[in-house]
Amino acid sequence: MGDARKNLYERYEPIRRPVEVAFWIVLMTLQAAFSTMVAIVDMRTRAVPRPNWEVATWEGSSHLVLLLLVPALALVERRLSPLARTHLLRFLAWHAVASVVFSVVHVVGMFGVRALVYAVAGERYDFWGWAGQWTYEYLKDVRVYASIVFGIWAYRLFVLRLQGEARVLDAPEESGAAPAPVLAEAEGFEPSMQETPPPQPVRPERFLVRKLRREFLIAATDIDWLQAEGNYVGLHVNGHDYLLRATLTDFLTQLDPALFVRVHRSHAVNLGRIREIEPLDGGDARLHMHDGSTVPCSRRYRDALRTGIGVA
Repeated sequence: MGDARKNLYERYEPIRRPVEVAFWIVLMTLQAAFSTMVAIVDMRTRAVPRPNWEVATWEGSSHLVLLLLVPALALVERRLSPLARTHLLRFLAWHAVASVVFSVVHVVGMFGVRALVYAVAGERYDFWGWAGQWTYEYLKDVRVYASIVFGIWAYRLFVLRLQGEARVLDAPEESGAAPAPVLAEAEGFEPSMQETPPPQPVRPERFLVRKLRREFLIAATDIDWLQAEGNYVGLHVNGHDYLLRATLTDFLTQLDPALFVRVHRSHAVNLGRIREIEPLDGGDARLHMHDGSTVPCSRRYRDALRTGIGVA
C-alpha cells in the first residue's frame, strides 16, 4: 500500500496536463449546459420569450470565455500566492485589481462571441447599457474569480503533497563554548597572520523532503539538475521531482559552485551528472544527463559550462 501511494505522483505526472485541461473543459461544459436549461425554463415565464438559440448563445459565450481565462487565473494565483504569508494587504489588493481585469475581459469577450454568433444568424446583437451591465456582471464575476482561484490553489497544494516538497534542513545550533584565545604575543606571529579568515557560506549537505506523510533525506550531491518553476526550484533527483520554495539564483548560492553550474536562465546542472553535450545551431546546446533527461544550455552560459568541466 505504501509503495502504491509513493508512486501515485509518478503515475499521474505523464497524464497530468491532459487531465487538467479535460477537467476544466468538462466542468465549464456542464455548467454551461445546466445554466442554459435553467435560463430556457425561466425564459418561458417571460412576457416576451427569446428563442432557445439566443439563450444558449448567452450562456455558452460566457462559459467559453471563462474557460479561456483559466490559464491566466492559474498564473495570477501562482504569482500572488507567496504574498499571502508576508504581505496580506498587498495580496488582497492585487487580487482585487486582477478581479476587475478578469471581469472586463470576460464581458468584452462574451459580447464579442455573441456578436459573432448573431452575425452568422443574420441578426444584430445589441450592446445597449453595456456599462450598467458590466457592473451587474462584475458582482457575479468576482464570485466566479474567487471560486476558480481557490480551486486552483487547493489543487496546487494537493499536487505538491503528491509530488513532495523539500526544504533545507535547519543549520545546527552553535555550541556555547567560547572560542579559543588568540595568542597575540606568541613569538613568530605577525598581526596580519592572526586575522580571522572570512566565513565560508553555509552549504546544506542534505534536504528534508515531505511526501505523502513520509519524510526522508536527499543529499545535495544526488541532485541531477534544477529548474526554476515560478517561486519554486524543481530538484530532479534520480528520476524524481521535488519542489523547494526558493528562486534558482538564491538557491545556487547554497550549492557548491565546483559541482553545480547554471546553464540556462531557468536551469542548472550537476556537472558530474552530464553524460553528453550535444551542440545545436546558434551556439546553444542540449545536455544529456545520466538519468536519461535532457537540459537546455543557452549560448550565454556555454563559457561557464566549459569552465566548470575544465575545457579551455
